Amino acid sequence: MKKYLITGGSGFIGKHLLALLNTYQSEIKVIARKKDHKYKTFICNLGSEKIPSTAFDSIDTVIHLAGLAHDVKNPLTSSKLYYDINVTATIDLAEAAAGSGVKSFIFVSSTKAGGNPIFGNCADESDQFEPEGVYGKTKREAEIKLLKIGENSDMNISIIRPALVYGPDMKGNLELMLSGIKKGFFPPLPETGNIRSMIHVDDLVNAILLISENDITNGEIYIATDGEKYSSRDIYNIMRDIAGKRPLKWSVPKSVFLSLALISPRIRYKIDKLLGDQCYSSNKLKALGFTPKRKLKEMNETSF
Repeated sequence: MKKYLITGGSGFIGKHLLALLNTYQSEIKVIARKKDHKYKTFICNLGSEKIPSTAFDSIDTVIHLAGLAHDVKNPLTSSKLYYDINVTATIDLAEAAAGSGVKSFIFVSSTKAGGNPIFGNCADESDQFEPEGVYGKTKREAEIKLLKIGENSDMNISIIRPALVYGPDMKGNLELMLSGIKKGFFPPLPETGNIRSMIHVDDLVNAILLISENDITNGEIYIATDGEKYSSRDIYNIMRDIAGKRPLKWSVPKSVFLSLALISPRIRYKIDKLLGDQCYSSNKLKALGFTPKRKLKEMNETSF
């Protein structure tokens, strides 16, 4: 029976990972800020408290999901908090795991750690651009330090970079778009020909376990997508369909968004995120045996 230690189990991805692990013959422990009555829980506020050494007893694999993502509600969240949670906590966890004889450590990072792809191209793991923003920078710094720990220990370390994740109880910008469409205030986006990558949360957790079960993934980074290419207009149309709204034949002209982008850097950043390219290739993961089974266009309102 394989024994796992999970961080971030109460989050969007974590809940789906735990549900999948429950279908296997496995023993699960979690590190969390409060008691999870379904699992043996080690109470710890990662990044500010010492990790209990007994958390790693007999553990085969650590899957580290906990982290501070884009704080869309409070964009002024301090850089120090991002660093404490995304870097310090990650390295503390990995060093403690390696020192306790854990066999493998899986870090769920983000495509943001690889920076923004060149317009019109789908970046792969060999493309490393300057990460944008404190979120991407802290994820990348954690990756670099983790790989060094792997080089200097007997613990296998693997990294997975998910594209935009969707599915039941999703959070962030995609949830805001769906909510805005349901309430009737999200503007119909223009077709700009941009390309974006996504992945369903069920496919992502399957990819995480695939990586954790394969020794050749040691020291490797894998990008995870569903293999589809979506424009922002495609996503908008699919979200309208999911929300039960009729299709719209008109859109707000791109020139309007470009004019709004001139108002301030913050607005320009939001429009770039809305209409820019974020295309990634998961061919490396596919070569490992990964086959996505979910597509955004197949979703309906009950899927969220």
